[in-house]
Amino acid sequence: MSSITELMPFVVLIPLIAGPVCALLPGRGLPWVLATLAMTTAFILAAMVLAAVFDGGTLSYAFGDWAPPVGIEYRVDAANAFVALLITGVSAILLPWGKPLVDAEVPERQGSFYALVLIALAGLLGITLTGDVFNVFVFLEISSLATYGLIAHGRDRRALIAAFRYLIMGTVGATFLLIGIAVLYILTGTLNMVDIAERLPVTEGARALQVGLGFVVVGLAIKLALFPLHHWLPNAYTYAPSLISALIAATATKVALYVMLRFIFDVFGAAYSFAALPLAAGLMALAIGSMFAGSWLAIMQRNLKRMLAYSSVAQVGYMVLGVSLTTLAGLSAAFLHLFNHGLMKAALFASAGLIAYRCGGLAMSDLRGIGRQMPWTLTAFALAGVSLVGLPPTAGFISKWYLLSAAVEADQLWLVGLILITSLMALIYIARVVEIAWMQPRPEDAPTVQEAHWTLLLPVWVLVAANFWFGIDTRLTVGGATRAAQALAGGVWS
Repeated sequence: MSSITELMPFVVLIPLIAGPVCALLPGRGLPWVLATLAMTTAFILAAMVLAAVFDGGTLSYAFGDWAPPVGIEYRVDAANAFVALLITGVSAILLPWGKPLVDAEVPERQGSFYALVLIALAGLLGITLTGDVFNVFVFLEISSLATYGLIAHGRDRRALIAAFRYLIMGTVGATFLLIGIAVLYILTGTLNMVDIAERLPVTEGARALQVGLGFVVVGLAIKLALFPLHHWLPNAYTYAPSLISALIAATATKVALYVMLRFIFDVFGAAYSFAALPLAAGLMALAIGSMFAGSWLAIMQRNLKRMLAYSSVAQVGYMVLGVSLTTLAGLSAAFLHLFNHGLMKAALFASAGLIAYRCGGLAMSDLRGIGRQMPWTLTAFALAGVSLVGLPPTAGFISKWYLLSAAVEADQLWLVGLILITSLMALIYIARVVEIAWMQPRPEDAPTVQEAHWTLLLPVWVLVAANFWFGIDTRLTVGGATRAAQALAGGVWS
């Protein structure tokens, strides 16, 4: 156990150190190799940390042997170990897949590009593992600044506007979070999460504490792209390079949800958070808005990546809906969908990336009849879409099943109908792509498109296979989500 504790910080440090090294490497091959090796190593370490947490409970590492609350602490339980596994696992699969696409979309200065990728991922992992609230803000800014630069690498000039819009919205969100953290520090005199939680009860009557909670929740809701604070997300996902769209769609909003839950449950405390503010009702209303608005806007889109982007807004709604039920089953369903949606959206954006790589565009009109020319890619997209809709035997079905069960257990039967309706809406926009690609004829003047090489298809099919594997064997996903929920709310909710 002690050896794993000593290795735990390297989940963050390896990509954080490898990033600047990548910027110094020449050419295209060496930066990609280093980035892939760094994230593969981080994935192995994250898997070891998760296993150690499952076996022995919470791990704590004090940097420089300065014991908290004086020093900075990495504190890992089942919740953040589960999220770290998703971030590193998806990254380790997507980085090998993305090299030819990066060569086509970012032909120059790839050293700095992969440096930004690693720094963004290191920031997400730092947010996930740290036990210090100011450290959360620092890593959030590290990740966000790198992500703005990555989005701006898109070939379309609108990528610059998308990156700038994300920068504005992201800065507002980060400022709100920083104000909330400042309030916590003023009230408690500490930045360590555990120490704050111990000192807060004596200040529970303070109006300032309610204000701090409100700033934290709103700031992270912007980062989460929770409706109606989602406007940065569609353009960011649409115009970013294909590798970046897949990476941030699978990881960034998941980390934002995790850190919001960490603040609500571990820092402020669930009993106070849901009593001080109408969080349950507010989150439920916004979740339902996300589910319907995201699904409806996805149906209306004429660009494949933009459709998937609005789909992500809807899927965020499902996660937040689970939290709003204020039960352990609902929180477990939220963590389960957090993990499974990362796998679904990585597979869908990776498939879309291959289509763009071969076709040169992702307008729905470009997809007519392409299923016959790229059968492996479009089949992978369709199967990942089956998981997104929530049909058995996929990971998406398991997510929806546990969410429906949690709604029934909470006596919120009316939510069952809303979940089913929005799932049918997802079926509409996924089926529309399948119909265009497979059932419509290829225009006579359209160029012939070749199927992607097997080395590009293999990572995509690994993600598709994971969606089906975790729909059958749920020990890791359901077990991890249940332990994650218990780590946060086991002592408060039943």
